[in-house]
Amino acid sequence: MKKILIIYTGGTIGMDYTPQGLMPVPGLFKSQIDTLEPIQDVQIDLIEYEQLIDSSDVKLEHWQRMIQDIADNYESYDGFIIIHGTDTMAYSASVLSFALRGLDKPVVLTGSQLPLVHRRSDGWNNLIDALFAANRSDLNEVAIAFNNKLLRGCRAQKVSTYRFFGFDSVDEEPLAEFGITINWFTKRWLKATRFSFAPVMPKPAKILDLSMRPGFTTDFIIETLNNVELDAIVLQTYGSGNIPIHNLALVAALKAAVARGVIIVNITQEIEGRVSNDYVSSCLHDLGIISGCDMTIEAALAKLLVLRSTGMSLANIKAAMSENIVGELTEG
Repeated sequence: MKKILIIYTGGTIGMDYTPQGLMPVPGLFKSQIDTLEPIQDVQIDLIEYEQLIDSSDVKLEHWQRMIQDIADNYESYDGFIIIHGTDTMAYSASVLSFALRGLDKPVVLTGSQLPLVHRRSDGWNNLIDALFAANRSDLNEVAIAFNNKLLRGCRAQKVSTYRFFGFDSVDEEPLAEFGITINWFTKRWLKATRFSFAPVMPKPAKILDLSMRPGFTTDFIIETLNNVELDAIVLQTYGSGNIPIHNLALVAALKAAVARGVIIVNITQEIEGRVSNDYVSSCLHDLGIISGCDMTIEAALAKLLVLRSTGMSLANIKAAMSENIVGELTEG
């Protein structure tokens, strides 16, 4: 018999309606899933956090606990499901993707747009799909099960606050689609790693996300680059990685930050596509800034956080940021 551990951290799926609005109710999620029809030859156990998390409040210590809970139970279970609020689910999925090194079991995050107590809740389908995915012994990665799709965790982003189509991975095809039949696209799955499971516990880091915007002064960005002590920056640029190259103060500030040892990763702020060097304004590579290819903002931030937590040298971190580690970017 296979064993699956559900780690219930909080989120809309286990909330109930109160005069003050939706609120998490301890024990409610367990009472709801106890009504599920058992899956043949699968034992399901549950860990419910004492303090349920509104995912907009997720902090580093919450990621550390999720990682520790998986590590503590790794040998006892065949798969894991993390019930999580949708607001920051994509960030948590990205962090777990990089932190759970040597993963050779499925870790599936899910949640819902409507709570299970609502008669139209999407949570039931999402939970059942997550259970089927967590039961796959050949799925060796972190994924998100949502709205009839299984998405790579470090590729997924929240795309809607009000539709059941809450998540998508624009630059990566789904790992599975759940319909009348389940289509498992196994050729897209990560291959089993040859390394043993050795999770990395993320540590505090000074990492900043800066986004270019036309028509607004770049003085704040320049001041931040020149005066704020930072470990790394994810710079969201225009189009295929472009900046206003005639803004010499901005170019100089970026160059100086790189010289001080700040890791700067360039990703496009567009929904679809990747950073390239097709335009004159794509000069960031010449400044020592790393191309993030087609990484999402969630993946870029998570990758920097986890790599810095490994104790790797600056040079090795920079090299690794351009490498495809867990399917987070498209090579070539």
